Amino acid sequence: MKRNSSVDRFLSPLEESTYQAFLTNELQVADIVEWILEQVGRSELIQTSFSISEEFLRRLFTISKQGKISKISLILDHKATLKTLKLWVFINALIENTYLADNHSKIILIKSEAGDKVSVITSQNLTRGNRAESSFVCTDPVVFDNLHSQIQDIINLKSVPLNEILSERIDSDRENGIDLSENI
Repeated sequence: MKRNSSVDRFLSPLEESTYQAFLTNELQVADIVEWILEQVGRSELIQTSFSISEEFLRRLFTISKQGKISKISLILDHKATLKTLKLWVFINALIENTYLADNHSKIILIKSEAGDKVSVITSQNLTRGNRAESSFVCTDPVVFDNLHSQIQDIINLKSVPLNEILSERIDSDRENGIDLSENI
């Protein structure tokens, strides 16, 4: 977050408004996630994005270490695979399930252990940027359930688990006599 910037300048507390939107270059996706978790408590996250950055993963790691996240699932786009593979060790240590699909959506679903459901639809990838980005934050459970169902369809019918792709690559390299230790 930029110095002197606050999520509260752009959004009301979740209990005060079911539907909220903003457009600014002062907030990052991780700021919104952290702000929501402060209100709803320990939660499961499902995230979709075209790509992800190390900086975003670091913020997510910090939030997770504070005990605010019970589980994370992630869908990224196939076209960002090279970047994703470079972050694989970090992703694998932090995120329980990562999938690759034809995906350009940027959605975050947060379901708290208390049953709260929050949907965030944003223009920003899971990266750090300084461009104007828009986000829509919603506490309507019907919206959450619809998005959750559609994301589950992508996971179940139109994606490949990242670990599966990496295992196939490692097996292929071994079969072709490629020394994997050279890449370490």
